[in-house]
Order: sequence, then structure tokens, then C-alpha cells
Amino acid sequence: MMLRRQKQSGNAMVEFALACAVLIPALAGAFQFGYTFYTYNLLQSAVSNGGRYAMGRTYRCLSGSIDVTKIKTAVKNMTVYGSPTTSDNSAPLVRGLTPAAIDVAYTLNAQQIPTAVTVSVNTFRVNAIFQNYTFTGKPKLTVPYIGRYAAEESEP
Repeated sequence: MMLRRQKQSGNAMVEFALACAVLIPALAGAFQFGYTFYTYNLLQSAVSNGGRYAMGRTYRCLSGSIDVTKIKTAVKNMTVYGSPTTSDNSAPLVRGLTPAAIDVAYTLNAQQIPTAVTVSVNTFRVNAIFQNYTFTGKPKLTVPYIGRYAAEESEP
């Protein structure tokens, strides 16, 4: 009986090593996928917030491209920081996201009146511990413009 136990004394260690060789990569992959999906979901929420803000904002453009730049800057700030204005201590909603990574485009009709607005992330890199992923052009949101068109007014 003792001889039989001595022959099996290393079985548990061998089984544990074989199980770990499968389980550790599976758990690492699940963590990698979960973190990447979580970050993408945060990006989607930020883009949705920016799109909702852009679709209802007053569009002023008669005075030139300065007003359009102000509008786009406010939409980018809303997308990144959750507020159209920023301060020195503003933190992005998604770690690593900057206003330069956000694209805002208004679709204009023949009379130069906006009909839709598109907010998207042009390039964002996710450092997901084991591998880096780059989202290009995603997430993206296009919504109809329902805000007020006031070409005669100047931006405050």
C-alpha cells in the first residue's frame, strides 16, 4: 500500500501544471477581451454624449470659420471631458482620450444649413496589458441635427 502511494505522489503536481498551462492563458484572454470591451463601451458613451450635445447646439456660421471651430471645439470637449468648457484640472472620461482624437463633421444642405452631425473617434489606442489595440474611425455616431440655425448671431 505504501509503495503505491509513493508512485502517485507527484500526480497532483503534474495535473496542476497541465491545468495551469490551459487556465492561465484562458483567464488572461478573458481579462484582455473584457478590458478592451469596457474601454470601447466608455468610448461609445462619450461619443454618444458628444453627439447628443452637437445635435441640439445652436449652429452659427455666417461670421466665418471661427464660429464653426468654436462649435467643434465645444463638441470635442463635451465628448472627452463631459463639459463644453474645460479647466486645468479637467480629466478625460476615458483614460488617454484627447480632443485631437475626436472628429466632428456637420452635414450641410445646399443652403449651408446643417442636417446631420457625425461625432467619431479618429484613432484611439487601448493598452490592454498583454496587447495594444487601435480603434480607427470607431465608435462613430451620426444623428440628425435638430438644433437652432442662427447664421446672423455671433458666438458668445
